[in-house]
Amino acid sequence: MPGPKDENAEFRQLSQRHLALGWWSIAVFGSFGLVLELLHGFKVPLYLDVSNETRRLMWTLSHAHGTLLGLVHIAFAVSLPSIRSANLRMISRFLAGATLFLPLGFFAGGVRFYAGDPGFGVALVPVGAVLLVAAASNIAVATMKQR
Repeated sequence: MPGPKDENAEFRQLSQRHLALGWWSIAVFGSFGLVLELLHGFKVPLYLDVSNETRRLMWTLSHAHGTLLGLVHIAFAVSLPSIRSANLRMISRFLAGATLFLPLGFFAGGVRFYAGDPGFGVALVPVGAVLLVAAASNIAVATMKQR
């Protein structure tokens, strides 16, 4: 059975991991947003043509979800001292999976699309959404137990 020192080390390690994931997500998806702004500013047809409206929407959603999930990681890292749950590793994996599947699904859905419908890559979005909701639910339950 892990002692208090082992538990504190695990919390620190988990906190560091999610702080890093959060800030890297903000950096990567923020940069992606900058690229989208450049495509818009230079009136690149691949991004701005009316026939590419689905691409523009999917890529904007990818940027927004990735950036916001970065903030979720930072919030989780900061909240760790208030969360006492046996499921912390599972929650951590769910958040990491959501950060991969949600933005990637939106991005892939915009790479190739069909008559205004997103491509097959968008099938990753519900997987990421379920992982995010599962993580958030577990965190909410764990914080309620602290009261």
